[in-house]
Amino acid sequence: MTFERDNIARMQGYSYGEQPDRPTMVKLNTNENPYPPSPRVGAALQGFDPARLRIYPNAVASNFCTAAAQLNGVGTDNVMATNGGDEALRLAITTFVDPGATFGSVVPSYSLYPVLAGVQDCNTVEIPLDDNFSWPENLAQQLNAADTRLTCIVNPHAPSGLLTDAATIMQLANDLDGVLLVDEAYINFVDPASGHNLAPRVLDTDNLLILRSMSKGYSLAGLRFGYLLGHTGLIKPMLEKTRDSYNVDGLAQVLAEAALTDTDYSANNWRTICASRDALREQLLTMGFSVPVSQGNYLLAQTSIKHAASAKQLLEGLRERDIFVRYFADLPDRLRITVGTETENAALLAALRSLLD
Repeated sequence: MTFERDNIARMQGYSYGEQPDRPTMVKLNTNENPYPPSPRVGAALQGFDPARLRIYPNAVASNFCTAAAQLNGVGTDNVMATNGGDEALRLAITTFVDPGATFGSVVPSYSLYPVLAGVQDCNTVEIPLDDNFSWPENLAQQLNAADTRLTCIVNPHAPSGLLTDAATIMQLANDLDGVLLVDEAYINFVDPASGHNLAPRVLDTDNLLILRSMSKGYSLAGLRFGYLLGHTGLIKPMLEKTRDSYNVDGLAQVLAEAALTDTDYSANNWRTICASRDALREQLLTMGFSVPVSQGNYLLAQTSIKHAASAKQLLEGLRERDIFVRYFADLPDRLRITVGTETENAALLAALRSLLD
């Protein structure tokens, strides 16, 4: 006998990456930042008065939202703080997609999207990407034909790292009948020379939401803090109606603000990671892997017929050496590798060479 709703009983839950916790391991499976957060975060933590925990936090994280608005060139009413990017996704689905209506995405993509849609009892339409992880030319037409109320696109794409340019994103937003949420969890690792910046477009685009995360770029995965940028017509109903009361705690607000206001420190880490990413890609190419150019803090390495081991065998061999990368059943010949420190990357490469030899 079960008491769960029928749609919950039918659905599959989210499968998160392994979370081993040993000082000897090399953990390159969940796209965490290998460097610590800004020293301002540590200082804010030491200076936090525990007596403040007896009262409720600022209900809308005003100080953080002001800092985020200034950083992104928007108004404070265009920002909403969330308990991680995942809460932002859940709020968008809850607010804009009726049970029984249609949620849209592309595949492969972030596997939490269909899980959250399943919780809301939505129909889901998933548009396949081509072999290079590019959109079909008629993506908007397919989504409109399915009457999608909300479409989520992760950019840079996960797991490939491909960046879709701002003009193409905006054309999709303009062509869609529903809301477009652009998941920019990895935006901090995009080459600044590209000039990619969607944030100001939320001011004049009434169906555009942008998700930002403090987990990746700001080294705060353990804090669970994110935020949404959007047109006021989209932010207002989530902020005032569907959001949990006091959804981000007082300590998290202080630490997230400290990190966000020390962009110089974090930007130095981003540059280091991007240089390591590009160097790691070159080494993987020399070993016979096919690896697309990535604008995230990860690489998607595809095995070839020249390799003596499959991706699944490499995954297991690396695990035996206490090195963890990510394997997806729907991409059976590929491994997603988070960019680590130079020492971690070197250990990975040495282990791969040993396994392939």
